[in-house]
Amino acid sequence: MIPIRDENPTETFPVVTIGLIVVNALVFIWELGFGIQKAAFIYGSIPLELFYNVELTPHHPMPPYLNLFTSMFLHGGFLHIVGNMLYLWIFGNNVEDVLGHVRFLIFYLLCGLIAGYVHAFFHQTSRIPMIGASGAISGVLGAYLVRFPFARIETLVFFFFYVFVVPIPAFFYIIFWFLLQVMNGLLSYGLGGAGGVAWFAHIGGFLAGIVLYFLFPKRT
Repeated sequence: MIPIRDENPTETFPVVTIGLIVVNALVFIWELGFGIQKAAFIYGSIPLELFYNVELTPHHPMPPYLNLFTSMFLHGGFLHIVGNMLYLWIFGNNVEDVLGHVRFLIFYLLCGLIAGYVHAFFHQTSRIPMIGASGAISGVLGAYLVRFPFARIETLVFFFFYVFVVPIPAFFYIIFWFLLQVMNGLLSYGLGGAGGVAWFAHIGGFLAGIVLYFLFPKRT
């Protein structure tokens, strides 16, 4: 299932959501010239470095906790960034509308940082860099679930050779998404895999988003 839009208008212009999309896109263009794999190992968040404060990459330009921040703006390929930015656009504008611009930016970054630490906790000895905005965006999904559980998400549903656009309540869509993250996270953890998708970053970011939503003041 692929979400394409939500039936949930906003009252304010989503300047931060659009700004984050633009920044991620510009960083990805830079990555294409610099080298995606090289950027990941220099500016991505490596759990072993973060959790044990050791340096694996020679002449590392930043301490591990700063890499946790920069990793949120890196992506591993075209589909990776397009998928993340699609989710950010669909769900981020409404959460920004509720929280306000500045609080939404802080909320987004906090969710991303917490997501990164959760991933590192479950993969403490991994030398594979974590990159991507999905941890922060998972937090946005958590806030959206709490605030707009019955908003309808227009979703592409594939059935063999047929494609349908089906409006699905946000509650069902997001809970289904979350259960997939938990299932895949437990499966990958049980198999000892730390590569590929950072499932526990998604789980941690999502739960952080739910908790932080209740702690943040709302726009009046």
